[in-house]
Amino acid sequence: MDINPWFEWGSLALITLILIADVVIAFKRPHVPSTRESGLWIAFYVTLALIFAGVLFVIGDAEHSGQFVAGWLTEYSLSVDNLFVFLIIMNRFAVPRDLQQPLLMAGIIIALVLRAGFILLGAALIENFTWVFFIFGAFLLYTAWNQAFTGHADEEQRENRLLRFIRSRIHSTNDFHGTKFRVAVDGRKAWTPVLVVLISLGITDLVFALDSIPAIFGITQSPFIVFAANVFALMGLRQLYFLLGDLAERLVYLKYGIAAILAFIGVKLVLHAMHENDLPFINGGEGIAWAPEIPTWASLTFIVGAMAIAVVASLIQMRVVARRPPAD
Repeated sequence: MDINPWFEWGSLALITLILIADVVIAFKRPHVPSTRESGLWIAFYVTLALIFAGVLFVIGDAEHSGQFVAGWLTEYSLSVDNLFVFLIIMNRFAVPRDLQQPLLMAGIIIALVLRAGFILLGAALIENFTWVFFIFGAFLLYTAWNQAFTGHADEEQRENRLLRFIRSRIHSTNDFHGTKFRVAVDGRKAWTPVLVVLISLGITDLVFALDSIPAIFGITQSPFIVFAANVFALMGLRQLYFLLGDLAERLVYLKYGIAAILAFIGVKLVLHAMHENDLPFINGGEGIAWAPEIPTWASLTFIVGAMAIAVVASLIQMRVVARRPPAD
């Protein structure tokens, strides 16, 4: 069953208006949001996503609605992992707390533009080459392995190398001047760290998109649902950054939950590729009948379960560490 085009365009128009309002708020009143403010905004965006899923259920069907929820939760969980890298970038450049909100908002807009391009490219590849699911699946399995066995120290080292490379190519100052991009220093124009931070955020999300876009295409092949899930996942990311803060680093088992989700979707993609196979050197170019198709409800159950177990286990570990007597 196809989704009504009027609903697609109307939804995109409404989402765009909300994003514009969010951008205006972030840039006109840069400040450090309180825990209450951040919590209310996150609740608003989560409620908005659930309403969207409900409307999709009414005008579409349970399958499309379930695909959106599963995709949204997948993108949201991957976005939470992004927060650690955002923290590295903000700390590395000593970004003032009141400027972090507008810079994060700008980074999110850059992320949406980049992901829109990836989604169009991914949809075109899937439409014309079903064997691309084999590549997506293998890549996600490889990414899941790295996610589980690569520590945050390695991520920090990689990000620091990226930041040093960018700064070596751009003449910039060390001081912020509000949200200005260029200022005059000793009679010479120089870029402020704002530009370097935005480039860093953009490149970082480009790397993360290489994981997240194939992952959600393993849940749905609808470009509209893929984009909507990405938008709703990123819309509350700025507030989540301030709500969680350093807590993201202390959720020690989160990476294993994310790795499990990526591995699960990777297996699902490979099975789907086998089912739809048209490669002549595999089963004579015929689909493999015994390869099962994992239903959307099973994907949704696994994603929720993996993230719940990872978060609960991390919170238990935090309590155990907190109760340990201080070392002499």
